Amino acid sequence: MCGIAGTYRWPDGKAVTDRLTETLAHRGPDGSGTYAHSLGDGEVHLGHRRLAILDLSGTGAQPMVSDGLALTYNGELYNAPELRAELEGAGVRFRGTSDTEVLLQAWRRWGTDCLPRLRGMFAFGIFDERTGELVLARDQLGIKPLFLLRRGEGLVFASELKALAAVTGGSLEVDPAALVASLLYYWVPDSRCAFRGAEKLPPGTWLSCRPDGSVRRGRFWDLREVAAEGQERARSGDVPDLAAVVEESTRRHLLSDVPVATFLSGGLDSSYLTALAARDRPGVPAYTIGFRAEDARFEAMPDDLRYARRVAERFGVNLREIEIAPDVQELLPRMTYHLDEPVGDPAAINTFLICSAAREAGVKVMLSGMGADELFAGYRKHLANLIAVRYRRVPGPVRHSVAAAVDRLPVATRRRGLRSVRFAKRFLTFAGLPEETAFRRSYTLYDREELIGLLDPDLAPAVDDVLTEHADVYHDNALDDFVNRMCLADARMFLPGLNLAYTDRSSMAASTEVRVPYVDVEVVRAAFAVPGARKIAGRQGKAVLKEAATTVLPKEIVYRPKGLFSAPLRAWMSRDLAPLVREVVDDGLLVRSGFLRREALARMVAEDAAGQRDHSKHLWHVLTLEHWYRDATSRAGHDSPTSTA
Repeated sequence: MCGIAGTYRWPDGKAVTDRLTETLAHRGPDGSGTYAHSLGDGEVHLGHRRLAILDLSGTGAQPMVSDGLALTYNGELYNAPELRAELEGAGVRFRGTSDTEVLLQAWRRWGTDCLPRLRGMFAFGIFDERTGELVLARDQLGIKPLFLLRRGEGLVFASELKALAAVTGGSLEVDPAALVASLLYYWVPDSRCAFRGAEKLPPGTWLSCRPDGSVRRGRFWDLREVAAEGQERARSGDVPDLAAVVEESTRRHLLSDVPVATFLSGGLDSSYLTALAARDRPGVPAYTIGFRAEDARFEAMPDDLRYARRVAERFGVNLREIEIAPDVQELLPRMTYHLDEPVGDPAAINTFLICSAAREAGVKVMLSGMGADELFAGYRKHLANLIAVRYRRVPGPVRHSVAAAVDRLPVATRRRGLRSVRFAKRFLTFAGLPEETAFRRSYTLYDREELIGLLDPDLAPAVDDVLTEHADVYHDNALDDFVNRMCLADARMFLPGLNLAYTDRSSMAASTEVRVPYVDVEVVRAAFAVPGARKIAGRQGKAVLKEAATTVLPKEIVYRPKGLFSAPLRAWMSRDLAPLVREVVDDGLLVRSGFLRREALARMVAEDAAGQRDHSKHLWHVLTLEHWYRDATSRAGHDSPTSTA
């Protein structure tokens, strides 16, 4: 895991690449390097920051240059041993044992045809001195980030958006439509970028720049096609042995020359991976989190810690417990900086603190259960949307009476949050809506009217554009299985846009690599070959994964109530962050600029304080957006995000 950067025919390319690479130092504290080559009337420069995981010697250093090819690469290839053996059989001789060298030689032999053969997480830039071509590529599922900016015939790229912002002298303008999207989702979709002109290379694609100024793009992996193939497999009865697939993926993800640990929340996903890892690496360390007792009680959070302890004891895992009682006022601006874009999920703080503790103990690599909920329908929203289909058959007058009764219930008392009431209120906001609209509303923060009411009126068209984009993505498939349609939408939007994004940025802020065995091409293929009825059975989400996990885990772990990898937001918002919320509402930059309406924000604060509605997530994201926007506009020297010029 590393930080990569570079320029192609960019003015003052060497100085720009040096600064890009310096900005990414936290991603690779074990080494740095640069590469330069003339290119007609310009130059190409590559930069690299190294976090040494495989081949800790100098033969794994980057940028790696060999016989006219220069590579800067971020990621891990879990099938590197097989690719190495195949290349050696074809006469290739290797200098070291890194997967970087395997990638370079695979590119030399197969070019872009090597990309669908790569099994892992990656983003890289590779330059051919003979042709003058630079190619950028990103892994199939968007695990690793790659940002780029094109101007004229020039291009600059980096692992983080903040690096591009740092070298463009504040000339990048905030994209108001991206901020609108972030308010809806509480994250910026992978299809958008917080700054105009900058973009994220889409998952499963490559981009090529040539000296004649031409730019080509290609796709080497399409999740929609994988899902369609999976549906055909399911129809023919070719349902995979999921336990074998997950076990094989986990074993591959343990490939490392440095110690590996796991996240262990005590929930199904992390417990399953930890148990499998402990089979291969007895005594593997694991990290778990707990919260201040008063915060957990106020949030009505389940006691995940006791389940994590049971798993650790059963499998001989060295469990290290971290209490999350952070100075959130101090951490908020720090996390906003590292997250690159407005991301309103407090789980990013958990990830950062766990990875920081692991790094202090000498651990560089951690396994995470990220992705299982998206692929196997494990979120409450998946079950809720299935229930909503039945709820829509209930006569209208009955539904109206139920909604009126639930609306009168408080979501919290002075001492305790009422989770069941919060869930019921949330359910009724989308239960009566059409399929795509209901699915969107089940996990986004606002409906159309609420969002328009919160924003500058001139941004109403941007709201409609964002909603249309969601509908287009949701409907862009040939699946006839409702559950798998939801899983596909999550895997295309929610997973890369939020969960993989904050996991990468939070962990790399602590110079730690997080690997995600469920977000593996073979696990994904298997997941979409499972019919939706085997993912949600009765009221059990992730039913097929639970069935697989019972081959390893005790049933009291597999079938326990779903845990939360989140934070006690209501406690934080009502206590630690209450003064900051008032400041943002009364005199925040977003309010003063006109982007957000003060009256709408004040109404949310009042409803939340009265326990009438739970707006803690909404207000947390407003805080993250405010901090991000202050930083972005202080660099750019302007303070209005509403301009569409």
